Amino acid sequence: MKNPYHVIVRPLVTEKSMRDIDRRRAYSFAVRPDATKPEIRLAVERIFNVKVDAVRTMRRKGKRKARRMARFMMSRRPDWKRAVVTLQEGHRIEIM
Repeated sequence: MKNPYHVIVRPLVTEKSMRDIDRRRAYSFAVRPDATKPEIRLAVERIFNVKVDAVRTMRRKGKRKARRMARFMMSRRPDWKRAVVTLQEGHRIEIM
């Protein structure tokens, strides 16, 4: 069993994620790429003391970025994983 604080990297606070909180009780988190849905569910329930209804995950490719140092170079940001966690009725997480 992994430490719950190692599974969840950070909450994602964007306009779309804040809209999903209000409309569907769905919270977005950046999680470790090797985290599974049951691990994410357990981590959110233990850290925030809530009941999770559903977990959806998606893998995100890192963006390509141009850098200018001594010469022009292309680099790439790391790949990451997003989890959208829907809570049961009556449960809420205070992110802000």
